[in-house]
Amino acid sequence: MAQGTIEQKMKSGIIAVFLLALTVSARAQSKPVDPAYQQDFEKWKAGLVDDLKENWLPLAGLFWLKPGANTFGTDSKSNLVLPEHSAPANAGTFDLEGSDVTVSFAPGVAAKVDGKVVAKAKLQPDTSGNLSVVELGKLRMHVIQRGQRVGIRVKDLESPAVKNYRGPIFYPLQPDYKITATWTPSDGKKMVDVPNVLGDVTPTPVAGVARFKVNGQEVQLSALGGDPKEGLSFIFKDLTSKTETYPPGRFLKTGPVVNNKLVIDFNRAYNPPCAVTPYATCPLPPKEDQLTVAIPAGEKYDRKNGHH
Repeated sequence: MAQGTIEQKMKSGIIAVFLLALTVSARAQSKPVDPAYQQDFEKWKAGLVDDLKENWLPLAGLFWLKPGANTFGTDSKSNLVLPEHSAPANAGTFDLEGSDVTVSFAPGVAAKVDGKVVAKAKLQPDTSGNLSVVELGKLRMHVIQRGQRVGIRVKDLESPAVKNYRGPIFYPLQPDYKITATWTPSDGKKMVDVPNVLGDVTPTPVAGVARFKVNGQEVQLSALGGDPKEGLSFIFKDLTSKTETYPPGRFLKTGPVVNNKLVIDFNRAYNPPCAVTPYATCPLPPKEDQLTVAIPAGEKYDRKNGHH
């Protein structure tokens, strides 16, 4: 009896020491979150939400134009059927000639282009750097160009999607996923094929490559936009996309390159607008940036309520 009691106490002691060691080890591996870093992250996240509410959640339609006249209005026979009760039944036409679009409003329709009341106007697309905006009641419309496609994107300023938005879901902040990478600039000749949700593939110049180690694995990402002196843009996919993050991939922006080093903060990886609306035309990660490692940091994806 006494011998058994001693052995039991010894076993209990060993287990307690083992559990304590695990706890200490876990605490040592998990860095505390700096309050200033947390505050800066929350400010960045608020800006992300503001952008979604301003530019993406209000989207109410995307219509690809055919050559010639394209009628628009709430009439179901229109080429571009606008949301119910949002506009006149027959509001006018968008005329497509080549890649040029001209809007003509039906008589008596009160509408503006770039803040001016007009009956007809040529519209500048989103690729021009001088986008024309059509104002029709609570609707805003503009021309987008994607490859050979020319379309009209419609925004509803009173869209319930804005009010119903639940907000983004993020992993807890993890300083270990704020990684310093080695930056290798491109020679200006390297290109990668960047697909988008429409099925188009666009050869895109690579600004350079960031190389780093994550979870013990050496990986690299190609920068597809931005300026090394100001900040760079990446589109990537990792193994979390199978279960927890947006399946097609995520976006990530960084600060500038300093002394051939680049800080990549995966806590700020975020979903493309296609995660909340069917009317976006998001680029997808090139094959080079589809990683074979899990990065459980940044924005998650609500598979139940998000747009698939």
